[in-house]
Amino acid sequence: FGLLGVNGAGKTTTFKMLTGEEIPTVGTASILSYDSMHKKHKYLKEIGYCPQFDAIIDVLTGEEMLRLYAALRGIPLHDMDSEVRNWIHIMGLDEFAKAQCGTYSGGNKRKLSTAIALIGDPAVVFLDEPTAGVDPLSRRKLWDVLAQCQRTGQAIVLTSHSMEECEALCSRLTILVGGHMKCIGTTQYLKQKFGQGYTIMIKLCPTFADAGNALYALKEAVNRTFSNCFIKDEHKGLLHYHIADNTVLLSVLFSKLEELRQSHPVVEDYTVGDTTLEQVFMSFAKQIPPLIVIEPVDV
Repeated sequence: FGLLGVNGAGKTTTFKMLTGEEIPTVGTASILSYDSMHKKHKYLKEIGYCPQFDAIIDVLTGEEMLRLYAALRGIPLHDMDSEVRNWIHIMGLDEFAKAQCGTYSGGNKRKLSTAIALIGDPAVVFLDEPTAGVDPLSRRKLWDVLAQCQRTGQAIVLTSHSMEECEALCSRLTILVGGHMKCIGTTQYLKQKFGQGYTIMIKLCPTFADAGNALYALKEAVNRTFSNCFIKDEHKGLLHYHIADNTVLLSVLFSKLEELRQSHPVVEDYTVGDTTLEQVFMSFAKQIPPLIVIEPVDV
């Protein structure tokens, strides 16, 4: 399950409430019938947590950190060595296992923090941006690890700024805006529900003379040419349109766009694509009210 949202949307605060760091003003959470408010000790035994900022002890080695958390998880002493070695190998930390955590790179610290959350096979694992700072190859390997955990029955709840990561890992997700869930469902459902149709990106010629009048004429022509078409963004020589009509044929779409390009020299190029999860996310993110700054005055 994925939590998406811009900075300040409430993702980390939600995690802090679900992991017992903060007490919610209203409501509760339960895992395996254990209530987070009334059976907190048993509730916390069922969760693993990788916080946004690595909670590791710099003077301990990676191996010692995992051994510490394995003991806290109640892993039997005779199984501890194999369990620790297993997670070190899975995370690709073999050559750093006996190095102090303070010498780790940011990516390796994230991998170690993720291993700490997963060791002992907790029922629910909360991962707050687990792949931040991780190189692309290691990120893919970590996705494979998390996917395997899901297949064995673990529930993974994560936050991420990567739409690609959410599509790869999350069977369901929600988008948070101002601390409120604006939608919830599978990635395919959200794209169909909130992003029907096509997106058109029109690139404008930067050297075109009289660009102001030409741009106005182009916008009028686009509105006449396509029904259910509205502009979503205009930025640095790019026009971003959304056509909320799944019935229009791509061949017809390209044909009309080519006619517009021929009749409006201000158009340098254009692209057509399906609505992506990122575009759905951005449409919700724009609902955030602007921050109002009140300057102090002397009285």
